[in-house]
Amino acid sequence: MSSALKQIFLMIRVNLGSLPRRLAISLSMVLSVALVVAVLAGFLAMARGFEAALAGAGSPDVAVILGGGTNQETGSDVPAEAIRSLAAVSGDTGIARDGAGGLALSRETVVPVDIRASDGADQTLSLRGMDVAGPGLRERARLSEGRLFSPGAREIVVGARIAQTFPGFAVGETVRLGAVDWTVVGHFTSGGSAFESEIWADLEAVQSAFDRQGQVQSLRVRLDGAGGLPVLQEHLSAFPGAPLTALSEADLYAAQSERTASLIRLFGWPLALLMAVGATAGALNTMMSSVSDRAIEIATLRLLGFGRLPAFTATWVEAVALSVAGAALGILASWLAFNGWQASTMGANNTKMVFQLDVTADVALTAGLLGLAIGVLGGALPALAATRLPLTSALRARG
Repeated sequence: MSSALKQIFLMIRVNLGSLPRRLAISLSMVLSVALVVAVLAGFLAMARGFEAALAGAGSPDVAVILGGGTNQETGSDVPAEAIRSLAAVSGDTGIARDGAGGLALSRETVVPVDIRASDGADQTLSLRGMDVAGPGLRERARLSEGRLFSPGAREIVVGARIAQTFPGFAVGETVRLGAVDWTVVGHFTSGGSAFESEIWADLEAVQSAFDRQGQVQSLRVRLDGAGGLPVLQEHLSAFPGAPLTALSEADLYAAQSERTASLIRLFGWPLALLMAVGATAGALNTMMSSVSDRAIEIATLRLLGFGRLPAFTATWVEAVALSVAGAALGILASWLAFNGWQASTMGANNTKMVFQLDVTADVALTAGLLGLAIGVLGGALPALAATRLPLTSALRARG
């Protein structure tokens, strides 16, 4: 091992060995870095959980047909004439057929309904009216309790997240939605996707209860193979009247996910960076205090022949080591506090969507790298100052 490396390792040992003398100020740096990392990880986990909930809802094998030139169900209207025209096409429409030879589709409409949460606040949820084929077009949806709604009956099947979050949705209970009482006949899960934040009911029952006779906002269809979507889009373009748009269910939810997740990150990153600036200033102050506290040690080693590089490296490594400890603590705290924690935000159709925060490996890595950067930047100037200590004055100052 070269003489320079030996000097570097020896000075690092001296620096780290003297940490107990500066325990309070060193812990303040560790905790400030941990706070920055935990805050950023929280926001990123929220964005990742929201993306996971919507990504789980979308399937490339299912398409959603919307009317009125919109790419969201809100504001969409699919005319009855268009539905009849689509059903009357005898050739290849790009839509798969069910066992009876009919098109595998579900007419659907979404109605926002207000529900009283356990804290007494009113929340807006999505009541989705659909045909009996609708649940079968959600590949990950599974009944966890009870049964599906009956055609024409005022019965609802409730997503797992709603059943867990809101009181009064146990199977067999009666819930007032709008001006009508509905009976809860089942609960369903969908792999944690956005569907679990919906309430499902028969389409005609919803249309009747909310005075939306004949209104259909979307058609959900199962595609006939990988090339089904272009064929379907070509058929729809030939229909007269208001334009109809067909897009993959996966693309529909991915677009919704990107907008909201970007908004969450837009709030999270500036806040975390602002806190990181403060933490970097704190790291700078901590390490300058460390250099001042060890001035006599550094001066003695320099007079014994140690170079500037070991003095710089040892001080800089101390700052990086404290920031690594802070980043690890912040990641652990964020995982314990946020991972699996249930949150909610406004989803599609301006209704409440419940999802779980997800502290994934890339979330931890991104937040941890920010914490590491605090030590790398905050320790550079004090490390440079350690190389420029006036040796004789430093020795005189310490007697």
